[in-house]
Amino acid sequence: MRYVEFRKAIAGELRKQADGLTWSQLREHLNLPYERPCPTWIKQLEEDIGLLRERGAGRALIWKMP
Repeated sequence: MRYVEFRKAIAGELRKQADGLTWSQLREHLNLPYERPCPTWIKQLEEDIGLLRERGAGRALIWKMP
């Protein structure tokens, strides 16, 4: 999977979920092949689509779009 495909999939799923999703939920919904997201891609998503990550319950980060 290339970054452009990853970005499109993440943005599309987060647009559907106004409350956001955890990485585990995104991975499951999108059937992503990655155990953890690439830190470089996360930074790029923050710039490209305005990705926000907020603390959720426990150690979870909730991924959201503005």
